[in-house]
Amino acid sequence: MSNFKHISVQQTADLMLQQNVIIADIRDEQSFAAGHIANSHHLTDGSLHRFMQQVEFEQPVIVVCYHGNSSQGAAQYLVNQGFEQVYSLDGGFESWRQQQPFTTANVSDKDD
Repeated sequence: MSNFKHISVQQTADLMLQQNVIIADIRDEQSFAAGHIANSHHLTDGSLHRFMQQVEFEQPVIVVCYHGNSSQGAAQYLVNQGFEQVYSLDGGFESWRQQQPFTTANVSDKDD
């Protein structure tokens, strides 16, 4: 049986420049809106089925959580579903935001 791989922030940034990588962020809605890796998919129980239908099983998928713990279980789940190249981001989004640029959701009610 295959397993997911661990990946560092720098390796993730490099891979994003080289390949069509899918970033799957499993944090809660508020955290995702407050900041996430650009072009990432917010993966929830409600969006998982659609995600699995839209993403090619051969595409690299990097799973992101808060600190790199919860993403490991989610990454292994995706491997078990047939995804071939799945990674868990070491240190999670907290490490990413300290080292790399990120984006936020455009939430109009916070502009007041």
